[in-house]
Amino acid sequence: MSITVTQANAPLGAEITVDLSQPLDDATFREVEAAFHDNIVVVFRNQHLTSSQHIAFSRRFGELEIHVVKKYLLPDHPEILIVSNIRDNKGEHIGLADAGFTWHSDTSYRRTPSRCSLLYAMEVPQQDGRALGNTVFCNTIEAYNVLPESLKRWLEGKRAIHRYSERIRIDNSPRPKLTPQQLAETPDVLHPIVRTHPHTGRKALYLTKGECIGIDGVPDDEGKAVIEELHEHCIKPEFQYAHHWQQGDLLMWDNATCMHLAICDYALPQRRLMFRTTVIGDEPA
Repeated sequence: MSITVTQANAPLGAEITVDLSQPLDDATFREVEAAFHDNIVVVFRNQHLTSSQHIAFSRRFGELEIHVVKKYLLPDHPEILIVSNIRDNKGEHIGLADAGFTWHSDTSYRRTPSRCSLLYAMEVPQQDGRALGNTVFCNTIEAYNVLPESLKRWLEGKRAIHRYSERIRIDNSPRPKLTPQQLAETPDVLHPIVRTHPHTGRKALYLTKGECIGIDGVPDDEGKAVIEELHEHCIKPEFQYAHHWQQGDLLMWDNATCMHLAICDYALPQRRLMFRTTVIGDEPA
């Protein structure tokens, strides 16, 4: 098998042309993995995948996570989280309706956050022939690279405190409130603000305003101010790539080296249905 990689005109992002409904041999998979590491966000267009094929390809990158919000897991395939604004005949959402509406990196609140996420577009909202619901990504490697050397030195060894329950949600979020058991499953964790990628060795900023409540060993006000400043720096337009969805896209991103934001510019009867797998990664170093 052979692949074609076409880079986006942006600081990150590329399209990889390959049919993922067919098993990839080891050499082809290594090409895909290398292109993924190089581009941080990659899309496989025009895919026709069963849930089992989606899961099988995702597992090539590592063990899969079972999301903490069990209500929205795909029946018979708990490795898949449903992301959707569609409601059932009782008027209840069939999936996470507010997933990604604030900048974040998936499962950074865990001791071993996700390596990557793979989001498969089953239905994409449309208006006048134009796709809605873009997802925007920012390259936190480049954001780190351009920091002043004095700030890089200050950040060495500093760890941010991540708290899942503090993540900013949209007003009137339909997401179920966390139960005491779910809160117990997601205690505060400390992760380095400057994270070294386990596969490439590249350094990136790793923090999120809202979820990160402070910096270990730094006074609260100072720590929160640094987190907010670095967060706003990461999401500058010069570090961004906007993905314009098409039905059949399998979009994959590296959670160690980017943050993302889902744009909610649609509403029912415009339907959005996505299936997401998440690969467990390494403890940040």
